[in-house]
Amino acid sequence: MSGNNEAPAELTLIGRHYASGEPVEVGISGEKIAYVRERNNEGEESPGKEGRTSFGAGADDGVDDSLSFIGPGLVDLQINGYRGRDFNLPPLRPGLTDETTRLLYGEGVTGYCPTVITNRPESIEQAMRAIARDCREGRDAARSVAGIHLEGPFLSPEDGARGAHSAADIRAPDWELFRRWQDAAEGRIRILTMSPEWPNSADFIERCSDSGVIVSIGHTAASSEQIADAAAAGARLSTHLGNGAHLQLPRHPNYIWEQLAQDGLSSCVIADGFHLPDQVLKVVLKVKADKALLVSDAVALSGMPPGRYETAVGGQVTLTPEGKLHLADNERLLAGSAQMLSRGIERLFSRGLASFADAWEMASVRPAALLGLEAAAGLTPGAPADIAVFRRAETGRLTAEATCVRGELAYHRAERE
Repeated sequence: MSGNNEAPAELTLIGRHYASGEPVEVGISGEKIAYVRERNNEGEESPGKEGRTSFGAGADDGVDDSLSFIGPGLVDLQINGYRGRDFNLPPLRPGLTDETTRLLYGEGVTGYCPTVITNRPESIEQAMRAIARDCREGRDAARSVAGIHLEGPFLSPEDGARGAHSAADIRAPDWELFRRWQDAAEGRIRILTMSPEWPNSADFIERCSDSGVIVSIGHTAASSEQIADAAAAGARLSTHLGNGAHLQLPRHPNYIWEQLAQDGLSSCVIADGFHLPDQVLKVVLKVKADKALLVSDAVALSGMPPGRYETAVGGQVTLTPEGKLHLADNERLLAGSAQMLSRGIERLFSRGLASFADAWEMASVRPAALLGLEAAAGLTPGAPADIAVFRRAETGRLTAEATCVRGELAYHRAERE
């Protein structure tokens, strides 16, 4: 896993490689991974141990039989909020993004896209300015916000496809308006979710794509031809495929089949056990292969205790002990996602839908590659030291033990207990 002439490590992480399951030591120097070295069961030590800090399973007495796994930090393309912090409750206060980022380190997330959804134009603009300011002035937001995801308002106005987005604020694609929001974001809008069912959508998508924005198809009632045209114009992604859709669709053709059939589109899925059944997940993973990505689409109630809550969008909602968020008066109607990416990894692996390594990469190196981040190099020497350490219980549940961001130990669970 590593070669000669390794740089000395200032911090080492010890555990089991997420892909091989074998005991490894990951050495970190500065902001980079210096080496990834196999360890034997006698706890073989690396040269030059003096002056370094070790952390992880068996750091003091060799690798034990624990199930702590080390892998690339998680990269979430869609986070609406976390632990009561909401990117869609205007006006956004100064420091909100930086604060949320620090909390997300406790979930193994080292990169993410704060997501702003359909709202009044001035509210979207204020949110963009607030997030951009935090990225400019806040240390954690600056190093972990990979870009802003704007989900709307250029979505389908139809019930079902629109989801929970405000019908009053849905509008046709408007380049000048989008540029206004991008200027407010200081160029940080990285993903735009829209529906290509509007007239002249292909031209709008091409302009976005040429400007470096990833266009994602979502909340759509577009025809197969419109989706094909969108892909040809530069659309690259499907937002939470299978959700934000009509309850009933034509057998074929329909917009879900067409997005699956478009080879140039990657597909994001929410694998929390509530949004999509296993059969759908299995089909997406088989068809899309390495273009299948995990996303949380987490709302502000993610990370909160079970209970009944009042929300600005859904009104009275219930968060169950199992992690399902639904309308208080109808448990069949979801009120958003309240689970993080680690739950998706758990689900895919425990249900036999993906290997542990593939599930982890769907939540880390694949979304990083889509965004063009250096973290796409994964757990390899020379890659950014953005690393997550998870303990896997016998039940399969993953708990973040430590998170490294740019070579610094940004989260250590033992220090929080």
